[in-house]
Amino acid sequence: MTGVPLATAAGRALVDEAMRAAIERLDPWTRRVTAYHLGWVDADGRPVTGGGGKALRPALALLSARAAGAAPETALPGAVAVELVHAFSLLHDDIMDGDRTRRHRPAAWTVFGPSAAILGGDALMTIAIELLLDEDGPAAQRAARVLTEATRRLIAGQARDLDFESRDDVSLDECLAMVADKTGALLACSCAIGATLADAPPALVDALDRFGAELGMAFQLVDDLLGIWGSPDTTGKPVLSDLRARKKSLPVVAALAAGTAESRRLAELYARPAPRPEDELRETARLIEAAGGRAWAEAQAAHRLEQAETRLGRARMDDGVRAELRDIARFVTARDH
Repeated sequence: MTGVPLATAAGRALVDEAMRAAIERLDPWTRRVTAYHLGWVDADGRPVTGGGGKALRPALALLSARAAGAAPETALPGAVAVELVHAFSLLHDDIMDGDRTRRHRPAAWTVFGPSAAILGGDALMTIAIELLLDEDGPAAQRAARVLTEATRRLIAGQARDLDFESRDDVSLDECLAMVADKTGALLACSCAIGATLADAPPALVDALDRFGAELGMAFQLVDDLLGIWGSPDTTGKPVLSDLRARKKSLPVVAALAAGTAESRRLAELYARPAPRPEDELRETARLIEAAGGRAWAEAQAAHRLEQAETRLGRARMDDGVRAELRDIARFVTARDH
């Protein structure tokens, strides 16, 4: 997936220019690591094209300001900040998960080393906060707090995700709470931060936040499905990547909790140490589907998307902006992406 619907070329150019200006604040070495991670340069620092991400979070932030009746530029510091926090989380995620590819090329830590990638992630998070602190007024202070709280929750979710990998007793409720923090918190922040910077009424900020939280759950459910059954052309990672890492993703936990013969066999396979042979990984995927994990995740993704749209429908905003937010939600949760 290379873009989001109705995120205009002008809006994307606006964010890209501000992102590049933010990265220029870094020292040359850290700048090179982060520019590579963001898809702007190759390993030698030479510019490349077409390597950027989806720009989902900045697009939501700009629309958030428009939902409050403000110009999209109002949300620009927040739009860049949420994308930098997202990039920080991916830099660290790849190291923790041992993922060697990101967006169809070697992950930054495999190119520059884990230490450089960790520092790069730390730098991105720091600049994100700086961008909001550079702004004047109480609205910017509130936006900075929204971002820091979302980042704290993101880290807590990632910590629980790592803990789950060494546990055999992860419940579905625990897994849902983990996803609400690891993925939902930053998407909720993205949907609310533009309206916050625009000093919108609390009711609108809350509605956008809740829309983003539900969208985050749907997004992660789809991502978990792709992590097992997705094509490498779509995910940028090897097939069965989540199973190879023994991740307790939502389809896996749902299948383990189903109480079937397939669930019990699945538990046996998941208890085995890595690395595991390819035929065993394929059997694991088959057992998850047979135990109902895939169908449950697909149904839950549809339900969460419906809930997100319900939240959106109740919010007071321009109908055109509402339609754009709805289109983005449907686009990023489509299984063919």
